[in-house]
Amino acid sequence: MPTNLLRNLPSVNELLESPQLKGLVSKLSHNTVVARVRSFLDDLRSEVQTAAAEIKLPSVSELAEKIAQRILVGDEPPLRPVINATGVLLHTGLGRAPLADEAIAAMAAVARDYASVELDLASGRRSQRVVAVEGLLTELTGAEAAMVVNNNAGATMLALAAVAAGREVIVSRGQLIEIGGSYRLPDVMATSGAALREVGTTNRTRIDDYARAISERTAALLLVHPSNFVVAGFAESVTLTELVQLGHERHLCVIHDIGSGALVDFAQFGCTGEPVAAASVKQGADLVLFSGDKLLGGPQCGVIVGRQSLVDQITGHPLTRALRVDKLTLAALAATLRLYRDPAMARRSVPLLQLLSTSIENLKGRAERLAPQMAGGAIKAAEAVEDVTYLGGGSVPTQQLRTWCVALTSEGMSVDRLATRLRTGRPSVVGRVHDERLYLDLRSVFPRQDIDLVAAVRALGDGEAM
Repeated sequence: MPTNLLRNLPSVNELLESPQLKGLVSKLSHNTVVARVRSFLDDLRSEVQTAAAEIKLPSVSELAEKIAQRILVGDEPPLRPVINATGVLLHTGLGRAPLADEAIAAMAAVARDYASVELDLASGRRSQRVVAVEGLLTELTGAEAAMVVNNNAGATMLALAAVAAGREVIVSRGQLIEIGGSYRLPDVMATSGAALREVGTTNRTRIDDYARAISERTAALLLVHPSNFVVAGFAESVTLTELVQLGHERHLCVIHDIGSGALVDFAQFGCTGEPVAAASVKQGADLVLFSGDKLLGGPQCGVIVGRQSLVDQITGHPLTRALRVDKLTLAALAATLRLYRDPAMARRSVPLLQLLSTSIENLKGRAERLAPQMAGGAIKAAEAVEDVTYLGGGSVPTQQLRTWCVALTSEGMSVDRLATRLRTGRPSVVGRVHDERLYLDLRSVFPRQDIDLVAAVRALGDGEAM
């Protein structure tokens, strides 16, 4: 029986003549569609040969439709835009901070044509790519010099490799952090060639602990902002001012890794305790390290600002080339930094600051307006509810924010199935499951996305029971 069935399978050419696949040939390519058709037929032959019972073959039209659906699903790009309705503003899985329109335009401009990445147009001589952003970074932070690498982990590793390879770096035990993706500070330090010298305890470290640990092998004192956890209760830590005073008395480099990279005081948004880069420089840190795609609201990168002699030393290290950024990152970062020259402009234009600035009254009004529009069809109930969310997940997860959401209950679908349907739809919507309901948190949804959010929910239809 399998042999007879196999003889009845349509040929590749016969399937390609079907309307469903003809359209895909023009959209994709002939070779791509042919390869997918052959793969589908191979799978079908294997299924027929191993089947315990008789299989009824679909018609040519049905087979073509199945193949077309497989091709469309397989050709779906893994990286595509998402409406972030989780409420987490710096969501690592969703690309952290969205870029300002000015940054996007700057990227498009240098991507479309050649760009003066390492050419000084005035003199015609070769230049350094960091020139695109160094002046802006020094202006905004007050540092003598600056450079940019691919991310803050790279900035930390490079700074330690250039300043402290083969020597010791003193750091509090309470600051030996691990962040997302199994990034561990001790591992980064070991990779840099610097030796870790731990002082104090997990919950209490004093300036005397640093002082007693200093020896002829000491190269630097490192202060790390533990942005993804807090130690509360019986705790004590050393301030940057104390560490700078000790470091300069002993002629040691003081490095402050502030992590998330605030250029403005986030207390105005209800987020306390986030160090500001300019303040660290003003307090005397020799090097300040931070991310570009978190609180700064720019592209992924790691920024190093500080003393000219140290930045020059880092720039000359062989790892610098391996960690350098491309023209798109430089363009986006420069455009974002220019917005910070005017704090009011930054607040209006940098998407992260826009979302943080949105009043709770505004969010409530939107939730109450959108909820009735989402009810019906696959949605049994849509309710505007007040809740709390967080600035970040892997980073700054302790910064709690008030918010309003639309809580969805499905008609005939589990909450997990509802979340999956929205996540895989067009547009893709990612919410959060809470109390057996799917919360669409408006704290992380831009007002321009409201209409798409409603359309995504209404497009669910009756769904499928599960």
